[in-house]
Amino acid sequence: MANALQQLIRERLDLKGWSYGEVARRGGIPRSTVHHLATTDRVVRMPQSTTLEGLSKGLELPLDTVRRAAAEACGIHVYGTEDTAGRPADPEVDLLIASVQKLSADDRRHVAALVESLLDRTPKQ
Repeated sequence: MANALQQLIRERLDLKGWSYGEVARRGGIPRSTVHHLATTDRVVRMPQSTTLEGLSKGLELPLDTVRRAAAEACGIHVYGTEDTAGRPADPEVDLLIASVQKLSADDRRHVAALVESLLDRTPKQ
């Protein structure tokens, strides 16, 4: 069964009649990258943001759509597209939240300590 990113790429290629090379050219990314993402059953880590941006451009799809499919292919759940105030959610925040769940308990403690130290150094308003 195809993962979410494979499915998204394949459906778009079929719909538009494009090749991997065409998507790569349109997005300014290597053809091998498009081929790899379209054929790899298990994406081990989230593709770099420049890769996702190029894929988004090459497929003529919103970046958020491609980012969500890539996250799902990595086994990361990305939360809703709006925050509690109805504003568009920050995809990096969503990805961070979802990724923390995959860390060990010890690593989560380290992340929490880092966040607390970063918050403590932020100037108070």
